[in-house]
Amino acid sequence: MLDRLHAQLGSAGLLAAAAVPGLAAVVDQHTAAIRDILTVGVESGAAVAGVVLLAGYAQGVQDHVRERGLTLAIPPDTAGWREASWYHVRLLAVCALARTLHPSRPVSDLGPSALA
Repeated sequence: MLDRLHAQLGSAGLLAAAAVPGLAAVVDQHTAAIRDILTVGVESGAAVAGVVLLAGYAQGVQDHVRERGLTLAIPPDTAGWREASWYHVRLLAVCALARTLHPSRPVSDLGPSALA
């Protein structure tokens, strides 16, 4: 699930975050929020492999988008990421976290910035 998300959204989005002023900072804020949610807001979250929690969180965001009747069109180019929705950036933050997290480690093992 996370590999598919990264292929569809993460690769282009992380490149855009490196090129679009301010986007990296916004993604960092989202990664911090997700990390907090999954370590503090999920019962037994510290004991569950981070990739499992991230996959579940990403699925929840995607389900929420579908339930609202929205679609997430991937921005066609770097400039399109300037107008990315909250959902795009949140899922991009999941991708940023997933690429830095060892599969068997908890999310709490992540440092302050997943984009570094």
